[in-house]
Amino acid sequence: MKIMRKIIKIDEELCNGCGLCVPDCAEGSLVIIDGKAKMISDNLCDGLGACLGSCPQGALKIIEREADDFDEEAVEKHLAKQKEQEETKAPKTSGCPSAQLKTFAPQTPCQAANKPVMAAGGGTSSLTHWPVQIRLVPPSAEFLQGADLLVAADCTAVSAPNFQLDFLTGKVVMMGCPKFDDAESYVQRFSEIIANCNLKSLTILIMEVPCCSSMNGIIQKAMERAEKSVPVEQITLSTQGVVLEKKKW
Repeated sequence: MKIMRKIIKIDEELCNGCGLCVPDCAEGSLVIIDGKAKMISDNLCDGLGACLGSCPQGALKIIEREADDFDEEAVEKHLAKQKEQEETKAPKTSGCPSAQLKTFAPQTPCQAANKPVMAAGGGTSSLTHWPVQIRLVPPSAEFLQGADLLVAADCTAVSAPNFQLDFLTGKVVMMGCPKFDDAESYVQRFSEIIANCNLKSLTILIMEVPCCSSMNGIIQKAMERAEKSVPVEQITLSTQGVVLEKKKW
């Protein structure tokens, strides 16, 4: 039944698709579609505006209009379906080769000391495991235990001319795009990793573009949910791969 009530309105001109609003919507009514925040259904929005403060662009506001009444039962069914879909997407040890866990043999101190400088057509890889995509690395992966974790936005690997030497060496890496992937699934995955993997440190490597900065918010929310903190260094690269900023928090 439609009634006059308060509800969220999204200004698509202002929205940059960062996804920071998604985890703040307890009802799961917000999603990122084609790089913009969208509301799935009017009856899933309670109109209380918990998501407003998380939008850096000011693209969200509360208005009053005719809309379907808020339906708590529909919210419960929607959240249950989301959870089921997330569990279905969880990587398994069989099936697609891209999701199969692999740990590569570590180098001896002597090998590491004599590692050749990487150059076009030569050098050895610093990657110690597979997979590397955030969506494919399960929190239970053994290579995460006690690791120095590098959380890198996808574009950094092609922007930074010496990505492996400068950022990857000695670290376990998880890569993804905070704009096009599901921010809430990232928060949940990292919260489990932070809570259970005894990370030594966490480095966030992002680009200077606004949507990339949401990776910081994802990690912050994950720590809050895990009720545990890890030393964090955030590094921002220009689109030409130059380090613009380094800060710790």
